[in-house]
Amino acid sequence: MPKPPVPPSIDAFLAKPNASVMATVRPDGQPVSVATWYLWDNGRILLNLDGARKRLEHLRKDPRVSLTIFPENWYAHVSLQGHVVEILEDTDLADVDRVSRLYTGNPYPTRDRERFSAWVDVDWYHVWGDLPAGG
Repeated sequence: MPKPPVPPSIDAFLAKPNASVMATVRPDGQPVSVATWYLWDNGRILLNLDGARKRLEHLRKDPRVSLTIFPENWYAHVSLQGHVVEILEDTDLADVDRVSRLYTGNPYPTRDRERFSAWVDVDWYHVWGDLPAGG
């Protein structure tokens, strides 16, 4: 499996608001996967999580995370495996707004929940299938 940095075409693909699934590890070792939004930021992944979500608890106990990103056709994907290097409270909701604007064009609508930003360093990646031209 290749190690970062990703090639320019993959970088361009990851910068788009693609469908994605993240996987974390529960304290008992069981993997858990959920659909999620992400933001690709200079070779790192920004995940923004509601403070009450179990996946935030999982990442605090075990920083390993996997993210699989799909183009519209779902017959290809990029999988990123890495680890959380920093979890910060998103007190002003700036990070969740960045992610929401990528996917919806608008700030995140729910303003009364505690949010946390998890920064993920990618350890390696895998590309399967033919991604759309130009990323």
